[in-house]
Amino acid sequence: MTTLKRYWFFFILLLGLFLVAWMNQAIAMKTVQLTSKSILDMLFLLPPVFVLVGLLDQWVKKETLIRFMGGKSSIYGVFFTLLLASVAAGPLYIAFPIAVLLLKKGASVRYIVFFLGAWSTVKLPVLVYEFTSFGSKFTLIHICFGLVFYYFTGILFEKIYGQQKLLKHDITKET
Repeated sequence: MTTLKRYWFFFILLLGLFLVAWMNQAIAMKTVQLTSKSILDMLFLLPPVFVLVGLLDQWVKKETLIRFMGGKSSIYGVFFTLLLASVAAGPLYIAFPIAVLLLKKGASVRYIVFFLGAWSTVKLPVLVYEFTSFGSKFTLIHICFGLVFYYFTGILFEKIYGQQKLLKHDITKET
């Protein structure tokens, strides 16, 4: 019974899909096709990311990461996190296993939140697209406001949660 409670949201969505299929089969088929494509994309992207995360876990020493992304890394932490996020490729859900690894290795919570925000904002392909589509003024305003917001949100998260509290509630330990 606890397993069923765990997936209550999935069952609600499935019920909604059956309801949509009852009203309009074409929309339901399109929904199933889109969901299947997204699941296949994730199945092809996530295994290499997990291998990369495992290799990074072995290759990067905890002391090195703390020096660059720890609580006392100051401006170096911002630049290192920004560099790490800007050369990233792929959708945002790929960044979460990397963020968990960084957290376990001793990176500050503020830099983890900043990393996740910067991943979605300052990736090189996104910057090129924004620059060519919206112009330099919009791109600079978007980047500056976004990065400042993510950094201050990271500081807020660090004050509220803290690294030990987040590690204590690690989802990999619950399953």
